[in-house]
Amino acid sequence: MTRAASQPVLIAPSLLAADFTRLAEEVAAIEAAGADWLHLDIMDGHFVPNISFGPAIVKALRPLTRMPFDVHLMISPADPYLAAFAEAGADLISLHPEAGPHLHRSLQTIRGLGKKAGVVLNPGTPVEAVAPVLDLLDLILVMSVNPGFGGQSFIESQVEKIAALRTMIDRSGRDIRLQVDGGVTTKTAPMCIAAGADVLVAGTAVFGAADRAAAITAIRGTAGAVRNSEDAWA
Repeated sequence: MTRAASQPVLIAPSLLAADFTRLAEEVAAIEAAGADWLHLDIMDGHFVPNISFGPAIVKALRPLTRMPFDVHLMISPADPYLAAFAEAGADLISLHPEAGPHLHRSLQTIRGLGKKAGVVLNPGTPVEAVAPVLDLLDLILVMSVNPGFGGQSFIESQVEKIAALRTMIDRSGRDIRLQVDGGVTTKTAPMCIAAGADVLVAGTAVFGAADRAAAITAIRGTAGAVRNSEDAWA
């Protein structure tokens, strides 16, 4: 059994897909619907071709929910803003290797701020980018779309990357979560889970559903189905 198979699959809806005129209500709704984390996509219009929101929104939402805040920084440079997002209420801060000159130092900074640290791999970023910093990681995020916009289609070639990272994590013996973001639905989630992911970011699939609880349950349910199938063949 891999480390992933022994942990529950967590669902982290992306706020990017929410109704921005009703953010407080949207956050309350997905917490009530059973979401585990809240995924916050921070975009600067420079590192990615879109602008979302900054620390002020994170700070405003923090008192409204007990869900851990999973902050994904799609900004460059990221280092000048790490303290601001930590102070705003982030629990976990993830950044891209391409977002600054010294990934190791950036991760040390995040940990020094008392937060969990993650690295994000774009579709074109190789698995090897995280190997030198595994000892500083709590999470690795695989982007299964090119970052910048919600609602994109899942890039199936990233499944092989997920599997390679799962092997790397298990061999390291470290407790590192493996997250997937981009085009996650009930159709693509089984591929991610089978490859070794244990945290799924779902934006449109959750916030775009009339019944958010049913959407979260359906995505999470694919994990059980995959793992039961694997157990049957073990």
